[in-house]
Amino acid sequence: MIILGLETSCDETAAAIVQKTESGVRILSNVVASSATLQAKYGGVIPEQAAREQIKSIIPVIEESLQASGYRHEDIDAIAVTNGPGLIGSLLVGVETAKVLATVWQKPLIPVNHLMGHFYANWIGEQTPAFPCLGLLVSGGHTDLVFFEDHGKYEYLGGTRDDAAGECFDKCARLLNLPYPGGPEISKLAVHGDASKVNLPRPMIDSRDFDFSFSGLKTAVANLLKETRPNSADLAASIEQAIVDVLVTKTIKAAQKYKVKQIMVAGGVAANQKLTSELKLKITHPSSRGKNLKLEINLHIPPPTLCTDNAAMIATAAIFNYQPINPLTIQANPNLSLTNPS
Repeated sequence: MIILGLETSCDETAAAIVQKTESGVRILSNVVASSATLQAKYGGVIPEQAAREQIKSIIPVIEESLQASGYRHEDIDAIAVTNGPGLIGSLLVGVETAKVLATVWQKPLIPVNHLMGHFYANWIGEQTPAFPCLGLLVSGGHTDLVFFEDHGKYEYLGGTRDDAAGECFDKCARLLNLPYPGGPEISKLAVHGDASKVNLPRPMIDSRDFDFSFSGLKTAVANLLKETRPNSADLAASIEQAIVDVLVTKTIKAAQKYKVKQIMVAGGVAANQKLTSELKLKITHPSSRGKNLKLEINLHIPPPTLCTDNAAMIATAAIFNYQPINPLTIQANPNLSLTNPS
């Protein structure tokens, strides 16, 4: 099966062609046009500007994806498109384009929840998660824990009550006068700092549920900068460590409760090397009391290029959740979530 995927939920314009083979999902092309340089100029994504850039880019990106794959549109078996959540103007660019192509080319059309798409970046290639597994989605707009029993069968465990982890990174970076996007900039600066020199809270780290909250951490950083001026590298290291501590603690706690042997991480913040190293450390040494209580858990994290928004993950999600609908009935829904997937 060969699927063309389209992704336009935020400021990226992406098209990809993937193929399902006996050995797994293979990427034939994966093209992303980003307006990140433009957004960085304003310190964040301006929805109208993002959508305008996507209108210009969507057809060239699709054409480039087809050319790079070596296939023609006649060879495509189906089209997959992100229908939410995201910026409504951006979503409409992808959804309306997909509707037209599916109708003209007479191809099945599969709507894909953007959040679920991120998890399916872990199903690209040969080494994929096995069920049951635990999924941690951590990005600029979302922080969620999900227990998967099978494709299309999952239980939502918890999510952020306010700011997402990536959002906290970006807002703290702005307080430090760092460029957008802030997460990678904080990580670069944190390498030169000492997290132990700046004390910051770990919101909800000891709560009995699997919810998150990062607005308090952002406020603590803002208040600290009003009172004093700590070393920027030390502060960046402390911010990163605080966010990672909460994510890792909650994830390991959920893995132990649900007795899973597989953990997958998805979303832009999944590319954070501190998060990866801390998860690996906790999986090997979950106890800080000197005992090696090794957990038999396989950790799955996509390569950095598949952590951020891309269309290969959308096409892959469609392969494993193949539910085509009438192209004329598909609608962009900016409010889609993992608890309300339709």
